[in-house]
Amino acid sequence: MTELPLVVGVDGSESSLTAIDWAVDEAARHGLPLRLVHACLWERYEGVMPSDSRERPSEQVMAEHVVASAAERARLRNPDVKAATDILPEEAVDALLHESQYAFAVVTGARGRGEIKGLLLGSTGLGVAAHAHCPVIVVRGDRAGLAGTHDRVLLGAGDPDTAGEAVRFAFQEAEARGCVLDVVRAWRCPAHEGAAHPLLTGTPAHQHEQRASALLDKLLDDAAAARPGLRVRRTTVEGTARKVLVDRSAAADLVVIGARCRPGRFGLQLGRVAHTLLHHAQCPVAVVSQRS
Repeated sequence: MTELPLVVGVDGSESSLTAIDWAVDEAARHGLPLRLVHACLWERYEGVMPSDSRERPSEQVMAEHVVASAAERARLRNPDVKAATDILPEEAVDALLHESQYAFAVVTGARGRGEIKGLLLGSTGLGVAAHAHCPVIVVRGDRAGLAGTHDRVLLGAGDPDTAGEAVRFAFQEAEARGCVLDVVRAWRCPAHEGAAHPLLTGTPAHQHEQRASALLDKLLDDAAAARPGLRVRRTTVEGTARKVLVDRSAAADLVVIGARCRPGRFGLQLGRVAHTLLHHAQCPVAVVSQRS
């Protein structure tokens, strides 16, 4: 059976180059081939070129240079990783969403060529993460997180209806890296619960913490039993999931979160936790959709 490739969106930007390096290392860990794709619309306008023109459109030349440079960078990073290239006559988001149907995962940079300087996350990464058919990794973060020096994968444990595929993916990643899987469930105790019973201070909070711990057990027990040698650390933390996971991403090489796959191309498709991590995490972020 042919292995599904790790698809990387490339456009020649600095962020894209970082994504290529990260994806080569990821492909080597999993023994996967790379597929480096560049979306370019020059072919749509090929018919308007003079029939006797001997010069290729400048957009075509640039597109060919982008994929050739990407392939050479991948080869220099790790010559044992097989890499194929393609130029697709589509918008970037559309191209990567189509590729996601036949990929192990899709990897993008945090910002593309031409994005506004200082933008935390480009439109391509956000659009693909919201609608892809496979896990999407947006490569972002500080130098340590990108280099993978923390030996830790962080899983944000969400609700059971959105977390199953994310759990599977996180366990797979931690096993491939031979590192610790740090699973965190954030919880909060509404202020009115404690205020309503002043003589029972701490009891409502304790109950919320117990529920969070029970949810972790429900999510993780089967996956942990299937990989008894994997080091799994389960933690419940009081606070908002967004803040807890962003803070802990500073000590992780990859943060994994689940998302409910919703039909349609328009509208907000990702929750606040996913949006916050995609904009502020200090390491690459994997968004794994849960499909019915």
